[in-house]
Amino acid sequence: MRNKVDHTTVGTHFGKPIYKNIESDGNVFQYDRVAECDNDGCPLDQLNNDEVMLKTGLIYKRAC
Repeated sequence: MRNKVDHTTVGTHFGKPIYKNIESDGNVFQYDRVAECDNDGCPLDQLNNDEVMLKTGLIYKRAC
């Protein structure tokens, strides 16, 4: 999955920018929330069908 980024930020997470939108495989996703994670990682069952989670634990929802 190759990501393009809209460099507009909406905050930071562990000192890294949270981008408002990302584009991946021709789909645009908008930042929604930070995943709930524990020592074992971030469970995927917290995602809806129209969402993706980055390895940083940020969840993005497909934009309309």
